[in-house]
This record gives sequence, structure tokens and C-alpha cells, in this order.
Amino acid sequence: MTVESDLLFAEPYNKPSHYILHSSYSSHMARVELTPLKPWDDFFPGSDRFAKPDARDLPRWNNRVVNNLLYYQTNYFAMAIIVFLIVGFLNPMGMFMGMAVVSLVFVGSVWAGGNKAMIKDFKRQNPTLFVMAVMVASYFLMSLFDGVMVFMFGITFPILLIFAHASLRLRNMKNKLENKIEGAVLKKSPMGILLEALGQQEESLQKIQEFLEGKPKEG
Repeated sequence: MTVESDLLFAEPYNKPSHYILHSSYSSHMARVELTPLKPWDDFFPGSDRFAKPDARDLPRWNNRVVNNLLYYQTNYFAMAIIVFLIVGFLNPMGMFMGMAVVSLVFVGSVWAGGNKAMIKDFKRQNPTLFVMAVMVASYFLMSLFDGVMVFMFGITFPILLIFAHASLRLRNMKNKLENKIEGAVLKKSPMGILLEALGQQEESLQKIQEFLEGKPKEG
């Protein structure tokens, strides 16, 4: 199937604060709907709106995290980008080298996965050369270990911050109602697509429905 060149543009959704990104292909159009940034006093209010989750009630903890990820997703993406850029600014060479190494390892693993027979034959026919190649590659990766750690820190640190906020931030009535009312929008949002791929989106929307019907405690 031939893929036409992508045409990306934004058009208003039924609310001024939402925008839809269209990606046009020959036989398919994907729609990703962006949610608005939440105000700072909503995203990070006083300490009374944060509480440690109950580790003994994992389903409720999971429900809080998933719904906060959906509700504050644009704030989380912005925060992750800012942290990533700050880490890159503080150590640009380490970030660049780490990104290059991780990309090479990923591409190499994909290539190796599709050429197992060729690698097996090469290893059998040239055992010494194969061992030398592995040693050189290992030395190369170890020499760039600092850069890899800088790059991984730039990725994992914002993820940890996001998880901490989503775990501690108590949900309010606005959070719960908006997630329910805009369920269709959230399902097509970047975070909604990611959670759906992880098997969390459908469960989350079901719990929002249960809230409106049964009004469980704030969490």
C-alpha cells in the first residue's frame, strides 16, 4: 500500500479549547484530539489536594492514576518535554550520544530479529570474527555509557514525576465529570491511545460510568 505524503493541520473541535490533528493517507485518516492545558492552580493546588494512595487498594490507586493521566495529559506532556530539554541543555553531547546509541541498539535489534538465520550462519562460519565484533560493540557501548545514562535520565525522570503527581493528586468533581463528559475526546487523545494500547482505557471509562451511577468516594 502506497502512503501519500502526510498533511498535518489543525481545525477547531466543537469546543474552542480542543484541536484535531489530521494525518491523511491514501485509505485512512487518523484523528488525534489534543486536550487543553489545565490551569496551574488546578494542576498543582495546595497540599490538601494531595494524598498518599492506599497501597492496599491497588484498583483504586490505578483508577486515580489512569484518570489523572487522562485529565492532565497535556500538562504532563509539556512537563516531560521541558525536563527533557533541560537535561539536554545541561549535557547536550551526552544527550546526543545517548540518543544515537539507543537508536542504533533499537535498529540493530530489529534488524537482528529479522535476520536470525544470517547471523547464525555468520557465527558458525566465522566464530572468531563474530566474537571480536561482539567485543568491539560492547566496548563501544560501554565507552558511551555516560551518554546513554544521560539520555535515559532525560526520559525516566519526567515519567517518575508524572507517575508521582498522578498517584498523589486527589481527583475532584470537575476532574471526574469532565473525564466522563469528554470520554469520546479523551479516547482519541494521545494519552487515551497510549492507555488503550496498554489495556487501561476501557477500564477507566467503565469506572467513570460507575462513579456517575454510584458516586464513590473521592480518590
